[in-house]
Amino acid sequence: MRWPGTRVASGVLAVLLVVIVVGPLVAPYDPAAPVGLPYEPPTPQALLGTDALGRDLLSRILDGGLPMLGTALAGAVAGSALGTVAGLLAAWWDGRSGRSRWVEGAVLRPLDTLAIVPPMLLVLLILTAFTGHAGLVLAVALTGVPLSARVLRAAAAPVVTRAHVEAAVARGEGPAWIVGRELLPLVAGPLVADLGIRFVAAIYVVTAAGFLGVGPSGTDWGTLIVEALPGVELAPLLLAVPVVLVALLAVSVTVLADDAVRRSRAVLA
Repeated sequence: MRWPGTRVASGVLAVLLVVIVVGPLVAPYDPAAPVGLPYEPPTPQALLGTDALGRDLLSRILDGGLPMLGTALAGAVAGSALGTVAGLLAAWWDGRSGRSRWVEGAVLRPLDTLAIVPPMLLVLLILTAFTGHAGLVLAVALTGVPLSARVLRAAAAPVVTRAHVEAAVARGEGPAWIVGRELLPLVAGPLVADLGIRFVAAIYVVTAAGFLGVGPSGTDWGTLIVEALPGVELAPLLLAVPVVLVALLAVSVTVLADDAVRRSRAVLA
């Protein structure tokens, strides 16, 4: 936490999380109910103005952060977890057998095939089969699995032959023990950094899903962005506020993920 940028990012992220979590409880109006004329400028009654239907923008912002955050976080955690397991198993099998082509063909090549599908196309394909919030979480998770697997395999490759790993193999420990108890602690830093990157990517995917009309709720920030476009000249705050909030959330998480990489390098060194 000695780097000033990390402190600023931590403070910004903390404030955003409080706003997102507490927002639905303190929203001054029903986010779906008109409270004034369309595209009214900020007033004491509507601090950020109103949208095309006269709904309070502040209430909709406060109500829409939690669905976006929950979906992005669930998808990022699931995708990073699956990618971590695949990457660590691939690194261990490759390190034990030396048959990297077999490992890549069995574990990594299917994920590489998944990675070439554009994220939003993958989201739309999955939502045709799994509608609702669960389908969007699954889609977000699958967009992050391939890169997570590659990152964690690269991070684990130099440590699979360390003495304590060899000792665990000599004791007869199975793959689950090797991956969970021997390799995972050594790649904790890259894992946290990768989770941060997956979370940022998940935010963009969820925001884009809302932009396309398949977001987690009718007030998520991606939906607010697309709803603001027709009247942006009349009410610039309709577009500026959700865009700035998404950017602040993404940048603060990215800065903290970079700090996790620096810390892990210092520990491993």
